[in-house]
Amino acid sequence: MQFSADLRDRVADGTITVSYRLWSRPKVKEGGVYRSGSVLIEVDEIDLVPFSSITDDDLARTGEPDLETLRRRAAHAGPIHDDTLVYRVEFHVVSSQDDALS
Repeated sequence: MQFSADLRDRVADGTITVSYRLWSRPKVKEGGVYRSGSVLIEVDEIDLVPFSSITDDDLARTGEPDLETLRRRAAHAGPIHDDTLVYRVEFHVVSSQDDALS
């Protein structure tokens, strides 16, 4: 899974653990391990949810300051309204590039 340059360090240090994606179909699967910058992340859960269901806790876990910023970032594939279905992807870091070199 790819993240914007301004989010990569916080994904790598485990601060960001949830992402919302506007996909026509899932691009990851539960249990899958994916490279994201300098780390490998494992997908713990993926669900299709309406944008309006995003909780304050999940918003904090995305690294975004507010819902409108998250909406703009996720909308690169099209407009997102409150009833738009988006994929909620929960993940954790399983190793870093430094771990692989050890």
